Amino acid sequence: MSEVEIVRCGSPDELAEDVAARLVTRLANVQAEGRDPQIGLTGGTIAHKIHEAVVEASADAGVDWSTVVVWWGDERFVPADDPERNVRQAREALLDHVPVDPAKVHEVPASDGECTDVDAAAAWYGQELREHGGGEFDVLMLGVGPDGHCASLFPGFPQLDVDDAIAVGVTGSPKPPPERVSLTFPALNRAREVWFVAAGEEKAEAVAKALAADADVHETPASGVRGSRRTTWFLDPGSAARLP
Repeated sequence: MSEVEIVRCGSPDELAEDVAARLVTRLANVQAEGRDPQIGLTGGTIAHKIHEAVVEASADAGVDWSTVVVWWGDERFVPADDPERNVRQAREALLDHVPVDPAKVHEVPASDGECTDVDAAAAWYGQELREHGGGEFDVLMLGVGPDGHCASLFPGFPQLDVDDAIAVGVTGSPKPPPERVSLTFPALNRAREVWFVAAGEEKAEAVAKALAADADVHETPASGVRGSRRTTWFLDPGSAARLP
């Protein structure tokens, strides 16, 4: 696993701009290598800022969005038009504003689709990633919750110990909505670069625990994901408040 780099940004807006600039550069570099970039997106307030900043940064970056393959580390198992859906948030802030190929945008099934329950949706998404993924993500972006969760892997939940599936259904989530689909640790760790993004003082304790040398993934799941080449934590002053 890679060493961990911490990038301290002056504000959430600065964080979003930094991540966006790095992302479009990384996409262009992957395309220059002759590959279709595979990226994993996340949800949340800071992700929304990042998505908007990516649109701005893309203007002069030379990225061919038609080759970018888009995934999500987790999704809320709610109807397709629910504003809680990570994919809906990403479409409104980013994907509707760049010329992506719809066939390369891989959504987790919604609760009002063909999958009848959250476990079926997880099995479908795992098969989708197996068939259409590139073997690993070029960039996987993840948030971290105040409780230390990442994707929809929550402290103390049995999904933390699943090592024989790509995606799992989650029920009884401590953060609404209660039903979700999440990639597992083995799937999340198949990433060249993992970028954690966190803003706000309410994230400070979780960030400090995740970065501690003695971190326990069952207590702080975010400590269990690392990129094979690079792991970077992008933090604003609030989320970095408890670091040395």
